[in-house]
Amino acid sequence: MKADLVYEGKAKKVYQAEGRPGELVLSYKNDATAFNGKKKESFEGKGELNNSISTLIFQKLHKSGIETHFIEKLNDTEQLVVQTEIIPLEVVVRNIASGSIAKRLGIEEKTIFEKPIIEFYYKDDALGDPLINDEHALYVTTITEAEISEVKQKALQINHQLLELFQSIGITLVDFKLEFGRKACGDIVLADEISPDTCRLWDRATGEKLDKDVFRQGNGDLIEVYNEILQRLEAKA
Repeated sequence: MKADLVYEGKAKKVYQAEGRPGELVLSYKNDATAFNGKKKESFEGKGELNNSISTLIFQKLHKSGIETHFIEKLNDTEQLVVQTEIIPLEVVVRNIASGSIAKRLGIEEKTIFEKPIIEFYYKDDALGDPLINDEHALYVTTITEAEISEVKQKALQINHQLLELFQSIGITLVDFKLEFGRKACGDIVLADEISPDTCRLWDRATGEKLDKDVFRQGNGDLIEVYNEILQRLEAKA
């Protein structure tokens, strides 16, 4: 089903879908990266795990009425998705202080925010994906004020659904990264993936980290952790 390679990122390859105009094939890679690509390693089976996890989460969001680019899972490592024009913003939703926000603002780790905090990061590898505000986003991207409001609203709706989903399988959703794209008709939908690569997840009982932090910090087995997430999601499905 794959045709020409359109783009290759750190975690996925994107192909035009053969014979299906307006659709793409996402191929999940086994690579794991951290610190803007400075740390990199390949893990056999990682692509398959992220494909399966992201599929289950997208299906859950669809049932909740949230539109995404996801169409169907094609095989172990590939998904068929709607082609979108990706808005070059990483939209980060934070429920609990951890990682960069704790260091940047001197907030104690594990502080629970009264309301979720939404941050924008400009997707530019050469600049290190800098944190930006709404005015910066209007200047450096084609996003409009109305679209900024829409993206924030959608991010909060997604957060609500994910909080419920992960809580139901004994996991705390600390924070996560989203990307959005415009369909050909102009509608903005959730794109990219939702997986332990893009979420910070803690076991509710033990506090154990169940995400890519085990790779960043070198204190756990990434495949074992990702498989744990998949097994819990499959048991809930």
